[in-house]
Amino acid sequence: MMNSLQDWPEPIVRVQSLSESGLPMIPDRYVKPLSDRPSSNRPENGDANIPIIDLTGLTDDETELSRSTMDRISSACRDWGFFQVVNHGVSPGLMDQARETWRSFFHLPMEIKQAYANSPKTYEGYGSRLGIEKGAILDWSDYYYLHYLPLTLKDYNKWPRSPDYCREVIDEYGKELVKLGGRIMKVLSINLGLNESHLQNAFGGENIGACVRVNFYPKCPQPDLTLGLSSHSDPGGLTILLPDPEVPGLQVRKDDRWITVKPARHAFIVNIGDQIQVGILAFH
Repeated sequence: MMNSLQDWPEPIVRVQSLSESGLPMIPDRYVKPLSDRPSSNRPENGDANIPIIDLTGLTDDETELSRSTMDRISSACRDWGFFQVVNHGVSPGLMDQARETWRSFFHLPMEIKQAYANSPKTYEGYGSRLGIEKGAILDWSDYYYLHYLPLTLKDYNKWPRSPDYCREVIDEYGKELVKLGGRIMKVLSINLGLNESHLQNAFGGENIGACVRVNFYPKCPQPDLTLGLSSHSDPGGLTILLPDPEVPGLQVRKDDRWITVKPARHAFIVNIGDQIQVGILAFH
């Protein structure tokens, strides 16, 4: 078992390398079953989009959102499990800097990135697959995964040193996202009729866990046969996603249809994870 945790079952091939090689067809190991492939025959969702909610008035110290805004967040959680937030308190400049910093990392020479290659032991670092099942059908993406909190799991040796100021940007971005997550959980707690710190405390209070995952989706010669990321739900409490306007394609499931998310400018996409969803169901 220990060996299986230390090593991948097959040699790792970077999807970016496959993409840049100019191959006309994707390898079989990336071809999804028919039922899981994207389809151009599905009904268009037109102007359908996950709710966009203005968080003006929500700070670390006070909750000054209107009752209507609180209700919109409650409805979005109940009906979608997703919503976008604008005027959320995170600097647009920092958001752009974080996105461009990671874009620059993925375009570094392969030998530099390989120095941060991950293993299934912790998944921290530069990766191209999840799971150790031999012969598994893989996603068409590479990624980087880091533990940010609690501090006992924070290992700067796993953090890239390039491009310049990469670590400083990751640290500042992580700090701001943890604060935003706390503000959102405060609203969720109030909407449930609980003490405003209830959910934060349930997830560890000052020792709350937080991680960073960055997905990179290289150009694909046969996008109709594969997916950048297979359909899934997020197992944690809350996911705050910074989308890339140059890489559309995120979809959420509602009423047995896949709805393509249309990101608002400098918005975050918030996903209620399994743990909060189960907790809310249990509470009700």
